[in-house]
Amino acid sequence: MIQVPEPVIKFCHRVSESTTFHNVVLGVIVLTAALMGLETNQGLVAEYSAELTMVNALIQIFFMTELSIRLIAHAPGVHRFFRDGWNVFDFLVVALSLLPASGTFAMVARLARLMRVARLLSALPELRLLVATMLRSIPSMGSIFLLLGLILYIYGVTGVHLFRDVDHENWGSLGAAFMTLFQVLTLEGWVELMGQSMLATPWAWVYYVSFIVIAVFVVVNLFIAVVINNLEAAKHAHRMATEQHNPALATVREMKEKIAALERQLEGS
Repeated sequence: MIQVPEPVIKFCHRVSESTTFHNVVLGVIVLTAALMGLETNQGLVAEYSAELTMVNALIQIFFMTELSIRLIAHAPGVHRFFRDGWNVFDFLVVALSLLPASGTFAMVARLARLMRVARLLSALPELRLLVATMLRSIPSMGSIFLLLGLILYIYGVTGVHLFRDVDHENWGSLGAAFMTLFQVLTLEGWVELMGQSMLATPWAWVYYVSFIVIAVFVVVNLFIAVVINNLEAAKHAHRMATEQHNPALATVREMKEKIAALERQLEGS
């Protein structure tokens, strides 16, 4: 096992924690995104193929260097680096982008290069928090999806029976009804659909309006409520993890809570 000198470890730790290093990494990721966009222009690629290849090579070297610095900063317990899922993601992106851009793994290499852009998720704490919120929200979404599916089924069957004769294209089968209701969920073109359905019954507006109120406004608000609730949970988990990494922050938070409690007592008295 290679022993890394202590001064090197301290230097890498200082560099990896610096704001300048973080901003440079963000800049290179943005440059990568711009480069991937330029490479969609075949004429530009044909004219500047050598230059683009060189820039890609330099970017790859930069990311390898950046990852090496972060790994050394965790020495001698490098395994601690892989306890963070975002670090594992960064490692896999850099490792897979080393695959040759031709042959069997050509597609994997191209996807890995494209995933460099997705490293913005790991580089920006705000985006990491949003991703954590979405992941936390997935289990809670199950009940809401079940409710939405039940509403779609009830309204789909009802719509087939009510409007099949006057609008067979949109309501001729249960599958077509589901597609029509999904269109109504987007609030796109529902007025025209309602106008066609009112040829069957003048009360068709009740069907559409009730579906929009229940499925769109109520269910969407439930989605928002779940996301907001999980956002608060993700913020709390992030704060606890930060305080665990830096005990001084936990001490400061406890002192603020005590001061706030004391202020409330003084105001009450």
